[in-house]
Amino acid sequence: MSLVRVHNFSISLDGFGTGEGQSLENPFGHAGHRLNTWMFDTRFGREMMGQEGGGRGADDAFTQRWEPGIGAEIMGANKFGPPGWQDDADWKGWWGPNPPFHTPTYVLTHRPRPSIEMEGGTTFHFLDTTPEEALAVAREAAAGADVRIGGGPTVVRDFVAAGLVDLLHVVQVPIVLGRGVRLWDGLEAFDEAYDVETVSTPSGVTHLTFARKA
Repeated sequence: MSLVRVHNFSISLDGFGTGEGQSLENPFGHAGHRLNTWMFDTRFGREMMGQEGGGRGADDAFTQRWEPGIGAEIMGANKFGPPGWQDDADWKGWWGPNPPFHTPTYVLTHRPRPSIEMEGGTTFHFLDTTPEEALAVAREAAAGADVRIGGGPTVVRDFVAAGLVDLLHVVQVPIVLGRGVRLWDGLEAFDEAYDVETVSTPSGVTHLTFARKA
């Protein structure tokens, strides 16, 4: 069976995956871009932003695992847009006409809308359903390829709590946010089901990889 994977998911030292006060101008709330600066400085991050250059070290090697073998993505409503995007019939996500996913992408929301076909192979579908049911739909669309859980922290936490995630790559960034949405709440001892590896890099972040035990 295909794997369920999370990649490049950044959290602060105190466990927050996004800051407080998300808005159109501040997708990560008061955290700004501090959670993801490490990624934007890699070759992978620069390419996603249509730029050249970027580091080619360990951080880049981790980021490059994000895309190969993925056949569908699942994300939460707050990753797709700022609070209230459901009231804007023209909102099509943060990423412009050619989003980076290039697969069927399922947005979990209590207010579904018709699917949106974008350039480059991305089609956004909107579901009001459980993690298990969303994964069944995404797996069928992925046709044997893996399914990526894209975030935000609430969605990642829900899928981990349901025992659905096979590979979880979390990047601990050396900042303290103090408020926002935490990843680890309610996941006590979940790590006992995984083999855990940690790698610290010169950028100051620590990559934690949780791979489900056989």
